[in-house]
Amino acid sequence: MKINGLLAKYGRMVCLREPPTQERPWPLDLPPYRAFIQPLRYKNKMYLNGVNTEIGFNSQGYYLYIGPPEPNLAELAEGVFVAAEDSAYQVDRAEQVYFGSRPLYQWAILRTVIE
Repeated sequence: MKINGLLAKYGRMVCLREPPTQERPWPLDLPPYRAFIQPLRYKNKMYLNGVNTEIGFNSQGYYLYIGPPEPNLAELAEGVFVAAEDSAYQVDRAEQVYFGSRPLYQWAILRTVIE
């Protein structure tokens, strides 16, 4: 099965949003699409600037994102975030994965937006 088929069958509904500003009172609201968003495990988070506290490791809410090549998360404007259900995620890093010269999918490191 191709990556788009897996995303369509098993991915979560997500969309890109941006908070309203004075310059743009109607925020960006692109059509939803499907992607995987999963928490990063301790082994994966050891290089993400987590903080060791007296009660354990504070992960600061990091997640792995696997999604279609478009929209390209690496090209998002400042303040745009990924929204899924009742959660919002800031994109810390994103990269396209290619098959030859064609983008196949993209992965990203997301962080929970705390208001």
